[in-house]
Amino acid sequence: MRDTQFFRRWMAAAADVVRREAARLTELDSPIGDADHGSNLLRGFTAVESALASEPPATPGALLQLTGRTLISTVGGASGPLYGTLFRRAGKELGEAAEVSDEQLRAALQVGVDAVAQLGGAAPGDKTMLDALLPGVAALATSYRAAADAAEQGALATVPMQARKGRASYLGERSIGHQDPGATSSALLLGALADAAGEGS
Repeated sequence: MRDTQFFRRWMAAAADVVRREAARLTELDSPIGDADHGSNLLRGFTAVESALASEPPATPGALLQLTGRTLISTVGGASGPLYGTLFRRAGKELGEAAEVSDEQLRAALQVGVDAVAQLGGAAPGDKTMLDALLPGVAALATSYRAAADAAEQGALATVPMQARKGRASYLGERSIGHQDPGATSSALLLGALADAAGEGS
C-alpha cells in the first residue's frame, strides 16, 4: 500500500527531474512550440514543492489534487491545464483513503489520462503527451519500472509522427523529426514515479 509520504517522494522526484531536464524540454519545444515547456514546468513544480511544504495534505488523493490545482494556476501554455487535470482527476478518484494500492493508483491515473484526452481532444499517434502517458499507465499493471520504460519508448516514438494537435500541428509536415516535449516530460514524470517506488533505472 502507498501512503501520502510515497506521493510526496514522487512529487519531490518530479521536481528534481524537471529541474535537471528543463533546458532540454525547452530545446525540444523550440522548433515545434513556444520554447517554454521546460521553464513552464519548472515554475509549476517549484510551486508544487512550496504548496506541499506549506499546506501538507493528509491523504494521497488530497496531495494529487493540490498538485493539480497548483499546476493549473502556475504553469503557462497548454501543459498547465493538461497536467493539472491529470493530477486533479487522479486525486479525486483516489478519494480520502489514507493508503492506496498500486492497482488503485493505476486506475486513478488512467482516469486522469482519459480526462486529459478529453480536454485536449487528442488520440494516440497525434504526437502529444498521450503517446507517453497511455502506454506508461497501461504498463503500471506490470511494474513502475515498466511504466517508465514504456513511457520513454512512447516519447521516442513521437519523432517520426506528424503533429495533429497543439501548437506543433500548425507546422504540418515540418513537425516530423522532432520529439514531442509533452510526451518527453510525461515520461520524466513516470520515471520519477518509478524512482519514488524504488524502481529507478
